[in-house]
Amino acid sequence: MVERMQDSVTVHIKAPPDEVWTLVSDITRIGSYSPETFDAEWLDGGTGPEVGARFRGHVKRNGKGPTYWSPCVVTSCVPGREFGFGVGPPGKALNNWRYVLEPAGDGTDVTESFRLADTLPLKIYWTLLGWARGRTNRNGMRTTLERMKAELERPSDERDRGEESVT
Repeated sequence: MVERMQDSVTVHIKAPPDEVWTLVSDITRIGSYSPETFDAEWLDGGTGPEVGARFRGHVKRNGKGPTYWSPCVVTSCVPGREFGFGVGPPGKALNNWRYVLEPAGDGTDVTESFRLADTLPLKIYWTLLGWARGRTNRNGMRTTLERMKAELERPSDERDRGEESVT
């Protein structure tokens, strides 16, 4: 039996949902936060998030390699609420990533999640290596969200000057 081929991590960020959404949906900034995706760029003349927009992410698998470009397409785009994208050929995403934002107290609960496509090759992969990849993805999601949290919770005058946070 194949375990869930999905997981999620939630982090509370003391910032309004619109501010968080602006950051999570700006794929050109992911290299500052993700331990695996160190660069991303819009394709086809795109300049920002909208359903159907294509981009590619430059990935260093497990932070060590191999290094490759992954094609992606935006699958959900609701400002202040949700940003999602599929990784893989158009119409055949192998992995779906999503950020869901919920207002909570003094800020926003941000949930990052992934879900692998329900295909036989991915089921076999997940059966053999899911325990390791699942842990890597959970740790990566936590790292990404904690780095975003550090960025968004810095005083705005420091962010405006482009000062780097200490993590």
